[in-house]
Amino acid sequence: MDTYIKEFIERCAIEDIGDGDHTSLACIDVDTIGHADIIAKEDCIIAGIIFATQIFHYFDKNTNIKCHASDGELVKKNNIIMSISGSKKLILSLERIVLNCMQRMSGIASNTYLFVKQVEGLNVKILDTRKTCPSIRFMDKQAVKIGGGTNHRDGLYDAMMIKDNHIDFCGGIINAIRQCNKYLLQRTKKMKIIIEVRNFNELETVLNYGNIDRILLDNFNVNDTKKAVKIVNKKFPLESSGNINIHNVKKYGLCGVNYISIGALTHSVKSCDLSLTCR
Repeated sequence: MDTYIKEFIERCAIEDIGDGDHTSLACIDVDTIGHADIIAKEDCIIAGIIFATQIFHYFDKNTNIKCHASDGELVKKNNIIMSISGSKKLILSLERIVLNCMQRMSGIASNTYLFVKQVEGLNVKILDTRKTCPSIRFMDKQAVKIGGGTNHRDGLYDAMMIKDNHIDFCGGIINAIRQCNKYLLQRTKKMKIIIEVRNFNELETVLNYGNIDRILLDNFNVNDTKKAVKIVNKKFPLESSGNINIHNVKKYGLCGVNYISIGALTHSVKSCDLSLTCR
């Protein structure tokens, strides 16, 4: 198990269980075995099954998990997603941690799936952003992948993105691009450089100077996006971002951009309704 995931599970236990699940300790005899099902209370793209299994097995490897669905599968209301057999006390102590993770991940996966379906058949990828819940980005981004989306950069460390504030602080587009390339050269780092442009003047400047890997069209409307695609003429991959929603995402996809990044995949999460029922 990845160290980061282990640390996350431990933090969850400290947050929710603390010095003990005193209700379960009082009500349940030690070492008694019980059975429970996790059930979908609505139709959704399920996500977090593997993660839930990791959580149970972290505390007791003898917990028996039987999965009735797979991550990324469409499950219907009242479907049993997974069955758990093991310590009654452990099942009750981990119920909320497991459900919270699965509900959030399933919400993100379901939302991502809707966007991906909108652009099905088009040569464009739906990307997430860094607008995730602090400290659980790994979980949010995994849910995007389960829903059929593609992960953007993981953080500030694995790709350079020259945004409007960088450009303004740095004294212009050309200087920002030059400084980024110089930085990578001096440190012998290989990293993609993505630059955000706000208008056609900035776009022309980037096209004339080059030395980047991708151009992000920030808050371009559909007509301006079509125009930008023609101007760039496949010299660089193009990404659309800003004010894109489920109602207009296909229009942007039809413009011919390569990527569409959508912060709402993760920053406006409606968790799916799941429950754990003991039997």
